[in-house]
Amino acid sequence: MTQLRWTTAGESHGMALVGIVEGLPAGLALDLDRVNAELARRQQGYGRGGRMRIETDTIELLSGVRAGKTLGSPLAFTIQNKDQTIERLPVPTNPRPGHADLAGCFKLGERDPRAVLERASARETATRVACGALARQVLEHFGIDVFAHVVELGGVATRGEERARVLALPRADRDAVRASSAFFALDAVAEPALTAVVDRAKEAGDTLGGVFEVVATGLPPGLGSYHSGPERLTARLGGALFSIPAMKGVEFGLGFESARRPGSQVHDAILGAPSAEAGGQASSSGGSGPLGTRYRRATNHAGGLEGGMTTGEPLILRVAMKPIPTLRRGLPTVEFETLEEVQATYQRSDVTSVPAASVVGEALTALVLTQVFLERFGGDALEQVEGAWRAAAERARAL
Repeated sequence: MTQLRWTTAGESHGMALVGIVEGLPAGLALDLDRVNAELARRQQGYGRGGRMRIETDTIELLSGVRAGKTLGSPLAFTIQNKDQTIERLPVPTNPRPGHADLAGCFKLGERDPRAVLERASARETATRVACGALARQVLEHFGIDVFAHVVELGGVATRGEERARVLALPRADRDAVRASSAFFALDAVAEPALTAVVDRAKEAGDTLGGVFEVVATGLPPGLGSYHSGPERLTARLGGALFSIPAMKGVEFGLGFESARRPGSQVHDAILGAPSAEAGGQASSSGGSGPLGTRYRRATNHAGGLEGGMTTGEPLILRVAMKPIPTLRRGLPTVEFETLEEVQATYQRSDVTSVPAASVVGEALTALVLTQVFLERFGGDALEQVEGAWRAAAERARAL
């Protein structure tokens, strides 16, 4: 069994983006329409710019599949760029504040931001969305669901009670509510205020950031590890989410709020799961906690993680995105050659891409969760994973 790994290549205005996913078990039936739907979703959202009207992202598999099922060998794919202008685009004469331009030029030792920004661009995240859409099909085969939605944009927040109501709906109904929102939010009442704040920023030549939330349900307890710091699932998820351009904060469960409360109001009490006689949906061994275990939690302030491992409760995390640093009105910078103070060169950009970032965050969360899932239940073929999953479930119910 190969550990699940993924890598990407390609530049923003090059010929294509390239992705490779290794470690998926053989025998998994892949739905490529599902992958293309996620790629299309990443291109949507109120406040996006002109590039999204040029590209139509679709995946072309090059290897790793036969008759619609994985072979267990690496999956390689491409996403073609329609805007293949990398050799014709001018080299900016000044670095843009908030971007990788100046730090990258120091790294390369030359005054060519184009050599930096083509790869540093968030265009690369399309490839990671495709990787996540492929890998998450392992999770979905075992009833694990990963779902992201926007909770705040430009200082306008959606209502918590409405989010909770929608999140409690079946997946298809949740998807429908999110798809009806131009911001991938779950609160229709907040939609006009969200639209207005984006319109004001556009008129002012400014940009906006926000916060999105990712929720994963159906996870078994014990995914991840306490053995070492880098193995903790909090570290792995945090690292993956911070790898998305413009992300400035990640929190799990109560997050920073837990620092303001006493321990008695933070930690999740452990209870016995109700029996079938008490009205619970008990398993054959009498438990009705996560995956039929004999335990449940009174609350989920931890967001489904303790000691770097899943608890079996829903995984809940939130990610804060800064405003995009490419402003139409420009930010102060200097010319490389003369250090003359100028406004930064404007390049095509969005007013906000928080909705798109939520799609990327969902994909990265799914990738990491698939990775730790296969580390625990992995095998060379899907049938072997299924056997390990059933055996672990039986042990969990007996604990």
